[in-house]
Amino acid sequence: MNHDIDTYDLFRRYEGQSWRLCDLPWDRLDPSKAKPEYVRLARSAIMGECNSIAAQHGFLNESPTDYAFGAFASLWGFEELRHHYAFRAWVERLGHPVDDLPVAASRPPYPAGRTVLATIATNIISELTVFRVYRDLADAVEEPVLAEIMRRASADEGRHASAFTDFARRRLAAHPEELGSLLETLYFYVADTGKTIKHPVSVFKSRELGAGSTETIDDGFDYFLSRGSGAEQLRSKIYSVFSALSGFTLDSPKSVRRALAEVLAS
Repeated sequence: MNHDIDTYDLFRRYEGQSWRLCDLPWDRLDPSKAKPEYVRLARSAIMGECNSIAAQHGFLNESPTDYAFGAFASLWGFEELRHHYAFRAWVERLGHPVDDLPVAASRPPYPAGRTVLATIATNIISELTVFRVYRDLADAVEEPVLAEIMRRASADEGRHASAFTDFARRRLAAHPEELGSLLETLYFYVADTGKTIKHPVSVFKSRELGAGSTETIDDGFDYFLSRGSGAEQLRSKIYSVFSALSGFTLDSPKSVRRALAEVLAS
């Protein structure tokens, strides 16, 4: 079975769905509707999205011979950087400068995953999470330009999640021995039912930024949760995607542990 991915087709589709910062409706920017919590929310997105450079470094180095994944990672990195600058432009047009030091502090690459599949799986969770957060908050915020940025970013993140899932499926078909790492990754990020889904930026970058020194991606998640939004729906979606990838029915930490034990015993 051929599990290759047509990256030329992927490139053409991404090119056709691309947008530019100048396409945003800046003439509709309404400072009177830019609540302080919206500024904090945008700042958290700035910090979450700037980490794409650190992640892209890892993608290219962990899969140095995989042209298709490297090509996708390059497209992904550009779009994630666009999100960073879109949120940054919104904040700065409102007269709130952005400190470059925390952004620079996030530059070091992420540690390599235990397997390539574990790295890809981490990013499936990341993309599904921000897709849901941006989509829900786009409907909640009253400032029209910020809402439009979130709608566009959410659409991008949804496509990213789909592509990472395709690459995970491709990787697993070629390296079935990495299935255990897929399940381990899922368990790490969703096992704590008392919290929302962990995000790799929060897990790996909070120490570099320094607690309380600036807004982080966690501030955006906290705002998402404070509105009673769909944390459980997000968790269910992640379980559904990983169930389809793994062939196991995954709907709880217990089910993930059971599947992992079965894989390790085989």
